Amino acid sequence: MPLSKEALATQAQINKKFGEGTLVLASEVPERKPLTTGSLSVDIALGGGWPSNQWSEVVGRESSSKTSLAYMTLFANQQRDPDFMALWIAAEAYNTKWAESLGVDNSRVHLASTNNMEKAYEILVRSADSRAYDLLVLDSYPALVADQEEEKDMQDMVVGLGARRTGQFFRKVGSSMGRSLVSEEKPVVGLFINQFRKAIGTFSPQGTPNTTPGGEAKNYAFYSRLELTRTEYIDEPIPGKNMKRRVGQVVKAKAIKNKQSAPHKVANYDFYFENAPQHGFRAGEHDRVKELVTLGVLYDLIERRGSYFDLAGERYKGAEPMLTAIRSDLTLQDELDASIRATALGDSGATLNEVEDDLEEAA
Repeated sequence: MPLSKEALATQAQINKKFGEGTLVLASEVPERKPLTTGSLSVDIALGGGWPSNQWSEVVGRESSSKTSLAYMTLFANQQRDPDFMALWIAAEAYNTKWAESLGVDNSRVHLASTNNMEKAYEILVRSADSRAYDLLVLDSYPALVADQEEEKDMQDMVVGLGARRTGQFFRKVGSSMGRSLVSEEKPVVGLFINQFRKAIGTFSPQGTPNTTPGGEAKNYAFYSRLELTRTEYIDEPIPGKNMKRRVGQVVKAKAIKNKQSAPHKVANYDFYFENAPQHGFRAGEHDRVKELVTLGVLYDLIERRGSYFDLAGERYKGAEPMLTAIRSDLTLQDELDASIRATALGDSGATLNEVEDDLEEAA
C-alpha cells in the first residue's frame, strides 16, 4: 500500500533534520542475525543466539559456567568467521590457558585488564562506536569499582554509586549500539557477566530472593538475560578403584528476559571441566551430540517408537547406539544441526525436560 503524501512529507522532513535513516518503514529494516552462543539448545532458547546490536546478560551463582559460556561463544564464532574479533574487559583475571582449552584463538581477542568502572565503560563505549569488534565482553560486573568509591576510606558509605554509573553507561552506549536502522554496517554484540546476590532485608516462604549488583535499572537495557545454574555433577569412575572423580556438570540455561523470542525458555547442556576419557570428552568441551539428539526428538526430526529411534534411514535400539553413530559422523551432525535450527520456531507440544527424561529411560 503506497504511503500518503503526509507520511512521505513527514519522513522527508525528519530524515532531513536528523539524518537519513532516522525514520524508515519497518519492512525496510534488514534482519540482524544473532550470534551463536556455542550451544545449540541455548541458541534456540534465546531465539537464535545473542541478539545483534544489543546488550545481553549472563547471570548465575559462582561456578555455574558463566565465563565458560562466553569462551564457548568466542570459539564458536571464531570457527565460523576467520575475521571475528572480540574485546574482553577483564575486571577479573582472563584465564588464557582455560580459554585455549575451550578452543579460543587468543590472537583474535583484545584484552583490557581493569576493574575501574569508568575506564571499563569508556572503553566499551568507544569500541561499540568504532565497530572494530564483533563481540564485547565484560567479565564481570561485580568486580568493577567506581572512582569515587575507590577514593573513599573503607568505612565510608557510597550507596548506589555503581548502579547510577551503570545506568549512565547504558544510556550513553545505546546510540552507539543501535545507530541507523537501515545501515549495513558491521553489527556488534555486547555481553555482561554478572553474579546473583541475596537481596538484603527481604524474606519470603520460598527463601531469600536473588538480586544482581548494578541495580534494577540496568535490567531494562538488556535485550536478553540468561540465567545459568548447575543441576547436577557429572562423575567418572576411576579405573581399578571403587571411586569416582568429578569431571563436569549439567548446565541449565533459562532466558529470564528475551525480547527476540518467547521468554522463560530452558536449555540444558553437559559441560566438562576435566578430561573425561571414559565419556570421550576433554576439558572445556560440551556434549553437542546429546543436544542434537534431545532437540531432534523434540522437533520430530528423530522419530521414536518405544525404545527404537529412526534417523537418516537407520533404526537404533536405544538412545546410546544412536548417540555413538552420530558422534562418528560429522556430516550428519551438521545436517541435523541445520534441520533443528530451521524448525526450531515451531511448537512440538513437548517440553525439553520431558524429552530428556524419555531419552534417559531409553538409554
